[in-house]
Amino acid sequence: MDPILIADDHPLFRAALRQAVAGCFTDAPITEADSLAAVQHLVEAQRSFSLLLLDLHMPGTHGFSGLIYLREQYPQTPLVVISASDEPDIMQRAVNFGANGFIPKSTSLDTMTDALKAVLKGDTWLPVTARQSSATAASASEQELARRITSLTPQQFRVLGMLLEGMANKVIAIELNVSEATVKAHMTAILRKLGARNRTQAVLLLRDIAIDTAHAESTSGA
Repeated sequence: MDPILIADDHPLFRAALRQAVAGCFTDAPITEADSLAAVQHLVEAQRSFSLLLLDLHMPGTHGFSGLIYLREQYPQTPLVVISASDEPDIMQRAVNFGANGFIPKSTSLDTMTDALKAVLKGDTWLPVTARQSSATAASASEQELARRITSLTPQQFRVLGMLLEGMANKVIAIELNVSEATVKAHMTAILRKLGARNRTQAVLLLRDIAIDTAHAESTSGA
C-alpha cells in the first residue's frame, strides 16, 4: 500500500490526523510534510500516495494554488482538504478546484474518520453546513486561472510562490541555487502562462484564488 500524505504545519494536528487515518487503515504507512515546499520535494521524487491530506493555510500554499498544484500532480489520488476555515463558500471552492472532501479542523475525531472512509469509497465529503449552502460554482475566471497554474512546471510553480512572497529575482536565485538569468527566464515563462504583463499583475491575478484567512487565524493561530 502506498503511504498516506499528511501535509500540515502543526505537529499536534498532524498527530490528530494520524489517529483519524488509523481508524481507516491498520498500520498505514504515513508521510508527513510541514510546507508546500516539502510536498514539492516528494512530488519531484515521484512518490506515490494512496491518500492526500492538505492544510490550505500551510506555508507556501497561497490560497487555493497549493490545492490546484497537488491535484494536477496526483489527478487520480483522493485528496482531502483539512483546514481551520469553516466557511461554506471556501469548502465549495475547494471541491470546485478538485478536492474530494473538506474537513474543518474543529471536526471531531470520529467524524474525521467517517469522512475519510467516505472519500475512500469514492464519495465527496463536506460538512452538512456546506452541503446545504447556496455557494456558487467557481467562476469562469477562476477556472481559467486554475488551468493556467497547472501549465506551470514544478520549478516555475516554486518561483511563483516566491514571487507571491515578495522576493526579488536575486533572492529567488540564491534560494534555489540557480543563476539570476535562470530565474528571469522562469519569470518570463510564468507571466506568459498566466497571461500577465508584469509581476504586479500576476499577484493581482492570483487574488482570484485567495482565501480570507482572518477567520482561520483567529480560530487556530495559523
